[in-house]
Amino acid sequence: MLWSKLFIPTLRDDPAEAEVPSHKLLLRAGYVRQLAAGIYNYLFLAQRSMNKITAIVREEMDAMGAQEFHLPALNPAEVWQESGRWQGMGDNMFRLKDRFGRDLCLGMTHEEVMTAVARGELRSYKQLPQIWYQIQTKFRDEPRPKSGLLRVRQFLMKDSYSFDIDAESLDVSFRKHYEAYLKIFARCGIHVIPVEADSGAMGGSQSMEFMVPSEAGEDFVVVCEQCNYAANLEKAVAWAVPPLAADPDHDSDPEEFHTPGRKTIAEVADFTGLPATSQMKSLVMVADGKPVLALLRGDHQLSETKFAAAMNATEIRQAFAAEIIDWFGAEPGSLGPLGVTNMRVIADSALSGRRNMIAGANKNDYHLRNVTPGRHFKPEYFDLRQVNHGDACAMCSSEVKLYKTIEAGHIFKLGYKYSESMGLKVDGPTGAEVTPIMGSYGIGIERILCSAIEQRHDENGMCLPPAIAPFTVIVTPINNTDAALKEAAGNIYAECKGAGIDVLYDDRDERPGVKFKDADLIGVPFRITIGGKKLALGLVELYNRRTRETREIPVAEAVRELRKLL
Repeated sequence: MLWSKLFIPTLRDDPAEAEVPSHKLLLRAGYVRQLAAGIYNYLFLAQRSMNKITAIVREEMDAMGAQEFHLPALNPAEVWQESGRWQGMGDNMFRLKDRFGRDLCLGMTHEEVMTAVARGELRSYKQLPQIWYQIQTKFRDEPRPKSGLLRVRQFLMKDSYSFDIDAESLDVSFRKHYEAYLKIFARCGIHVIPVEADSGAMGGSQSMEFMVPSEAGEDFVVVCEQCNYAANLEKAVAWAVPPLAADPDHDSDPEEFHTPGRKTIAEVADFTGLPATSQMKSLVMVADGKPVLALLRGDHQLSETKFAAAMNATEIRQAFAAEIIDWFGAEPGSLGPLGVTNMRVIADSALSGRRNMIAGANKNDYHLRNVTPGRHFKPEYFDLRQVNHGDACAMCSSEVKLYKTIEAGHIFKLGYKYSESMGLKVDGPTGAEVTPIMGSYGIGIERILCSAIEQRHDENGMCLPPAIAPFTVIVTPINNTDAALKEAAGNIYAECKGAGIDVLYDDRDERPGVKFKDADLIGVPFRITIGGKKLALGLVELYNRRTRETREIPVAEAVRELRKLL
C-alpha cells in the first residue's frame, strides 16, 4: 500500500487527555480517536492490527478443536434472570427496553446465551465435549473509563465455553485453553505471567489470569521467582515478614491510655513510638447483611476476596460510620475487639501467637496496650490479608515480589453454576439425565494490542511485534523525485508483496526525517531505506525498529534478509 493514499492522521505532540503510553501512542499514531468516554473509533492502522490479533486467536482456537459461533450482543433479560446475574451484575450492565417494554441488555459476556444454545440442542453425553467460541463486541457500563483502550465501555473479546460430562473432562478443556493462550500471547509477542485468580461474579471452582507486567496496569500479582508461584494479589498467600519490634514479654492486663485526635495506624504509631506491626487494625465489615469485626496487623491490608471466602458471603461491604457508632459506641479510629459480643470477631492468621499489642478501646480518643489475642479475646483465624512485597513464599519460603500488571486473559472452571440454574441436562451413560460441567475462557483483543505497546515502546513511538503490527516493513526512498531510487524502491516493494510480506511504501513527498519519525511512531518493525549514495554502491539499509540496528545489504538480498529476520 502507498502511504500517500492512506488515512494515517499522526500527531506531533502527546494529547493532553492521554495517561499511559499505549493511550498516548494510539492517539498520536492515528490508530484511534475517541467518540465518547470509554468509546473509541478504530481507524485504519488499529483495524489492521486488531485483524491480525483476531486471526492469531482464531487459528489457535481452531487448532485446539474449538468451533466458532457468533451470538447476539443484544440479549433478552430472561436468560440473565435464569442464572441470577440480571441483578448480580448491578450498574455495570447496560440495560434497555424495546418498544414493547421488554427488558434487554447488552452482553458483557455470554455464559447464559451459550448455555441456552446447549440446552436447546445437546441431548446425549455422546455429544460431549463441546468447545464453542466467538470473537464479539462486549459492553460494560464502566464508571471510570481511563487509560485509553485498557478500561473502556465497549470492547472486543474472544470468549469460549466448554461443556463436559465430568470434572476430569473439564480439566482437559481447561488445560487446552491454558496451552492455547500461552501460544496466542507468544505469537503476539507479549510476555505474560499465568497466575491463580479469583472467579468473582463468574463463579466456579478455579480460575487463572494471564497478566502482562506493566506500570499501566491496575492489578497486582505476587510472584516467587524461585519456585514460580504466582497469584493475583487478592488470592495470593505468603508468610508475613516478622514484626519490626518484638512483643513485650509479660502477662499484663490491657491498659487504657489517651490518644487525643490519633485515629490512624500511622498517627498512633507516631504517638506511641511503636511501629505499625505492634498494632491491631480493626475493620468493621458487613457480610450478607451481618456485621463482622476483622482484625489485621497494623501494616497489613484486608483482601476483600479472602474475607468474602472466609465468611462464605456473596455480598460484602464496609460498614457505614453511623452503623459503627451504633454497634460500638465509638467512631472509627478508636475500635478494638475487647468486649465485642454483638458480632463475629475474626483475625488474620498473622495475629496468631502475638502478645501485648495496641488496639482501640471502643471509646473515642482512647486505645489499649497489652492486648493479647487468644487471652483477652478469642477470634476465629483466617488468611485475610493481602500479601506484601518481601513476604516469604508459602511454597518455598523465598522472598516474593509484587508486579503491577494488565489482565490480558482469564480462564474459569465454572462448574455447574449456569448449567444447573438454567436446566441444561443430557442423557448420561446409564440413561439417567446428568448435568454437564462448564468452563469459560476470555481474551481481550484490545488488551493484547495495548500490552504489546506498553511492553514495546520508546521515546519515538511503538515497537510492535511483526505478527501484530499493521505493516511488517516500510520501504522508504530518500527522494521520490529520483528515478533510480523510485525504481529500486518499487522493485523491493513488489518483491515484498510477492513474498507475502505486509509492506507499506512511503511515497510521500516529505523530508527523510519526517518519514523516519512517522515510521517509528506507528510501530512498523522494519524499514528498508533507499538512498542515492548507497544505491550507487548497490546497497540499501535494513533498519530494525526494536533493536535500532541498521545493516547495509545488497539490493538483491534485501527481501531475503528481511525474511530471515521474520
